[in-house]
Amino acid sequence: GSLILYLLSQAIRQRKWGYFLISIFVAGSIGFGHVSDYAFNKILQPHQQTRIKVTLGMENDLKKSGYNVNQSMIAIGSGRLTGKGFLQGTQTKLKYVPEQDTDFIFCTVGEEHGFIGTTAVVVGFLALMLRLISLAERQRSLFSRIYGYCVASIIFFHVAINIGMVIGLTPVIGIPLPFFSYGGSSLWSFTILLFIFLRLDASRKEYMME
Repeated sequence: GSLILYLLSQAIRQRKWGYFLISIFVAGSIGFGHVSDYAFNKILQPHQQTRIKVTLGMENDLKKSGYNVNQSMIAIGSGRLTGKGFLQGTQTKLKYVPEQDTDFIFCTVGEEHGFIGTTAVVVGFLALMLRLISLAERQRSLFSRIYGYCVASIIFFHVAINIGMVIGLTPVIGIPLPFFSYGGSSLWSFTILLFIFLRLDASRKEYMME
C-alpha cells in the first residue's frame, strides 16, 4: 500500500511514472483475481468462506456468521444523527454487540454519538493520514519518505477494514481500530510507529537548522 502511494505521488510529478504505475496496477489486478480465487477455494476454511459469503450477500446467516455485523449495523443505525448520548447506547450496553470494545468499537461510537460522531472520527483519521503524507513528502532521505508512507498506509488499511467490518462492507477478520480498540499491544504498536516517524521528521528539521 505504501509503495502504491509513493508511486502515485511520483506519477503526478513525472509522466513516465504514470505508465509504469498503470502497468503494475493492471498486472497486479489480473494476478490478484487468480490468487483470490485459488485462496478462497483451496486455502480458506469453510467457516471463513461463510463469513465472506455473508459479507457479499451470497448467504444470509443472521444467527451465526452474520450475527455480529447485523447487531453492529442495528447499533449504528439507531444512533441516527446525534446519537443516544455517552454511555446511553442500548445495543452496546445490553451486550447485543459482541467485541464492542475491540473489533466493533466503531459501532459504539455510532450508537452513542450518531452520524456526527462517526463523521468526526473519520475526518480525524483522514487529517492524520494527510498530515503524515505531507510530512513524508518533506523528508530528505528515501527511507524516511517511504517510512512515512508506510505509517499512513497501515493506518488507512486498519481504519478502512475495521469500519468496513462494522458496517458490513468487508469480512470480519479481527482488525483493530487504531487508538480506539481496547488492547495494549495495538495502542503501543501504533504509538511507536508514529513516534519513530516524528523522530525522523525532527532529524530533518535539525539538519535544516544547521
